[in-house]
Amino acid sequence: MKYLFTVFSLVFFSCSSPQDQRFGGAMLYTVRAEMADNPNKTLKAVADLGYKYVEVAGYSNGKFYGMSPKDFRTALAEHNLIAVSSHQGINQMAEVDEMIAAVKAVGIQYFVIPVPPMGQFFHDNVTNQMGMKCDVETLAELLIAIGKKCAEQGLELLYHNHDFEFFVDEQGNTIIDYLLENTPAEYVNFQMDLYWINKAKANPLAYFEKYPGRFKSWHVKDMDSQGRFTPVGEGVIDFESILAHKEKAGMRYYFVEQDRTFDGQKPIEALSISKNNLKRLGFK
Repeated sequence: MKYLFTVFSLVFFSCSSPQDQRFGGAMLYTVRAEMADNPNKTLKAVADLGYKYVEVAGYSNGKFYGMSPKDFRTALAEHNLIAVSSHQGINQMAEVDEMIAAVKAVGIQYFVIPVPPMGQFFHDNVTNQMGMKCDVETLAELLIAIGKKCAEQGLELLYHNHDFEFFVDEQGNTIIDYLLENTPAEYVNFQMDLYWINKAKANPLAYFEKYPGRFKSWHVKDMDSQGRFTPVGEGVIDFESILAHKEKAGMRYYFVEQDRTFDGQKPIEALSISKNNLKRLGFK
């Protein structure tokens, strides 16, 4: 009788805990306006969709979405969400130590550089072209310096790509290749954005093969036939073939992201459609 009760309890509790069925990550940049307006309500909505963990993109002046690191960690815990990663826009090296302390206080593992730091990134709003002002050697040196600070505090630094890193600079360097070949994996690794590498007409599988183990996390986001952002599984990117090489890539986490929505679709709706398609595509 005791044995039957034990089996029944295991089956009952495994079937009756919705949070146990959650998987995958959401990049909160997708719902940045909603997070700015009502972060607690938005975190609940993300958790209710079935996401298990999140990536943060809302740090400013020592706070995450207006909350102290301690309060933000509490807000995440209330919805059984785990913050794994955080995008940190850096203006000067003097603020890095404070950022690292804040990221650690939330319990975040990955400190992500989203664009060339220290004011070296540019975005032309007219042409929508992105790029960097510094040379790639300077960028590599900055990443190593920040990566060493992260490593000393038990964090891992990742650099996130857009499309311009796959182009050739004036010195004949393909920017992302130079970074991969001239930064040590003990201090610097990478977050592969699957939309932007496809936008640049580069092959993610070729990068996984050439630089195995360097792409610790992915941004999983899709592209429609017009080249616009669209929910995962609704566009033209072949996620199944990419996912089959996750071990070669070194991928530990992935985050669904959609920078913009179109045709009246709300960001939370885009995250919902993406989540519903993840399992079909093979993501866990």
